[in-house]
Amino acid sequence: MTPLPPPLGTGEIRFWRLDDQVHAQTWDSGEGSFRVGGRWNSPGVRAVYASLDPSTAILEVAVHKTFRVLDTKPHVMTSARITDPGTIHVVKPVHVPNPNWLAPCPPNTNQQKFGDNLLAHYRFILIPSAVSPHSWNLIFNSTKPSSDYKDVKQERFALDPRLQD
Repeated sequence: MTPLPPPLGTGEIRFWRLDDQVHAQTWDSGEGSFRVGGRWNSPGVRAVYASLDPSTAILEVAVHKTFRVLDTKPHVMTSARITDPGTIHVVKPVHVPNPNWLAPCPPNTNQQKFGDNLLAHYRFILIPSAVSPHSWNLIFNSTKPSSDYKDVKQERFALDPRLQD
């Protein structure tokens, strides 16, 4: 479950990521973004993309793969707890140089370089999701210590079968 915020819960910060089952053991390698780049990183930078809630993580993958693939191919949901919330840098929409970078569109090199700079200076980056603008994505550089997150949990993912393409 997503942790409840204070005063209802502990206030811990967990992130969530959905991967194809064959990549479950290397979920935090950043290999995919290293090879092809991503919305907030250039090729050659090992960025791991996650979300602050499982629903956004599902949408972020479904927008690229489709719900059909999530329904028919085994996937794994991973979550982990950030050990020090003070290592999280929040990027609000007003801090993004071009507001269109937050829209659902292919990334450009300026956007990727902006993200590369953030990844070079901050351990964890929170940035609004393009798929769900009222939700947050969390991005981190996989070459930094994994001790910055703990309590890693993985579970087999099962899509609600009512979500059909």
